[in-house]
Amino acid sequence: MRRKDKEITEQQDLDAIMKKAQVCRLAVSYEGMAYIIPMSFGYANRVLYFHSAHEGLKLLILRENAKACFEVEIDTQVVPGEQACDWTMRYQSVIGFGEVEFIEELEGKREAMKMIMQQYSNQEKPIEDSALSNVTLFKLNVNTMSGKKSGY
Repeated sequence: MRRKDKEITEQQDLDAIMKKAQVCRLAVSYEGMAYIIPMSFGYANRVLYFHSAHEGLKLLILRENAKACFEVEIDTQVVPGEQACDWTMRYQSVIGFGEVEFIEELEGKREAMKMIMQQYSNQEKPIEDSALSNVTLFKLNVNTMSGKKSGY
């Protein structure tokens, strides 16, 4: 990272940002084309969990190329300046790389959905087997991640 003064290096700080984030942008590549998808997600122990319909472009891409990148940010705020080039942003963000693995077993799907629900609520809701069969669940096993902050 060019700006070491903005780098977040402690895993506990990266984890805190991941747990607070509301949207994860999942980036993939297919036939020389970049594709980015804003998604709901769950996070624990350097693993991101996602759910999806059974078909679509992102699944087509991930089945052919499991490598992906992700980005989340929290606490964003525009900081006005005197001149146009003086404007900036306050934020904390995490970017990482990893590989996607599809979750096929029913109990694995149930755990993935619990992780996604925990991202947004402390409530534990029942998850019916029939509901799990209607969605595709996958996880991104994080190989590397780094954080950056500005204005904090």
